[in-house]
Amino acid sequence: MSIWPLQDHDAILFDCDGTLADTMPAHYLAWLHVTGIHGLEFDENRFYAMGGRPTRDIVATLAREAGIEIDLDRAVHAKEEAFLSRLAHVEAIDPVVDVVRRCRGRIPIAVVTGGHRAVCERILAHVGLDGAFDTVVASEDTIRHKPDPDPFLEAARRLAVRPGHCVVWEDSDLGIAAAERAGMDWVDVRSFHAPKRHTP
Repeated sequence: MSIWPLQDHDAILFDCDGTLADTMPAHYLAWLHVTGIHGLEFDENRFYAMGGRPTRDIVATLAREAGIEIDLDRAVHAKEEAFLSRLAHVEAIDPVVDVVRRCRGRIPIAVVTGGHRAVCERILAHVGLDGAFDTVVASEDTIRHKPDPDPFLEAARRLAVRPGHCVVWEDSDLGIAAAERAGMDWVDVRSFHAPKRHTP
């Protein structure tokens, strides 16, 4: 990633899960814990396809499809607690973290995540990026989420930069779609990093 041209953009926006930290396997195990309690099916391929969506939205979608009612707040809390219990096993995605460290103080940088701020901050601290970003846009900060462009546009607004001069680092199709709708360039982390899969 050392050849990536820093001077081509006014700001860099990083997704968190699966981009800065290899959290996706831990997230999926946490999802299996919660969906198992409620008798819901959640295939791993679909889990990755829904990457970038807030936990509450995913729970609501799965419950609606199964035709059952779930206490969404309780299910979200259970899922996040199950994930945090596995945080010690999460590793940084070093090529992306290296970019953050190289850019820090030289160009505005932000995290734009579909996760909760408190969980995101725990992840950032775990991989050594506590306080590294100029702002964090979390699921609480916008009404609409990826693939809508609102989270990325909010980050550009906070950084006082032009959306068309931002580049987004992402690992999901929904995130890349959001970046494109915001008029931003993007880097697909999956081109050089593949998370461990829970199933063969």
